[in-house]
Amino acid sequence: MNSSDFGGEGPQVPEALKPLMAQYEKYTRMYQYQIDRTAPHVLNRWIATAGLNALFLLRVVMAEGWYIVCYAHAIYLLNLLLAFLQPKFDPSLEQDLAATNIEEGGDELPTTNGNGHDSKDDEFRPFVRRLPEWQFWQVLAFLRMISLVCSFFVAFDIPVYWPILVMYFFALFAITMRRQIRHMIKYKYIPFDFVRKEKYGSRR
Repeated sequence: MNSSDFGGEGPQVPEALKPLMAQYEKYTRMYQYQIDRTAPHVLNRWIATAGLNALFLLRVVMAEGWYIVCYAHAIYLLNLLLAFLQPKFDPSLEQDLAATNIEEGGDELPTTNGNGHDSKDDEFRPFVRRLPEWQFWQVLAFLRMISLVCSFFVAFDIPVYWPILVMYFFALFAITMRRQIRHMIKYKYIPFDFVRKEKYGSRR
């Protein structure tokens, strides 16, 4: 028995909806094309996003409301920033795997150069992020547009004492960044490549 016995290979789109689906696919391709064109223009993309963020903050300050939307926006932004600063592969997991390999009789031992340093530190290895810059920007730009749209609906203007939200956010930001900096120091990585590139280039 094959799929044709059940009426075809898959669900068929009704004839009345086919023009609508065609238009949807057309505009989706146009949108993706325009988004892909902005990929090389990193600085321009972030300047435009900063302008959008300033517009949202101006809306909140002048309207004196929608503080809960601003707080939710800031918390999600903090999560994105944390993923942007973290490596794709956890260094602690890699160390555990290396230790397990050594215990099982493997030959994956740290090698040193003539100066007594780990030779792996002398080679340029680009930092691979858990959240790449392109995806970071896309999610952030979409988030700010959604936040701006929400600020025009009274249903999202929940009464709240905003100084408490500000204090709680900065406390959470300090704790999160302190933990991230400790992780960077412990496993000796920098979430930016320009320092490693300059160091590598000076040795060539």
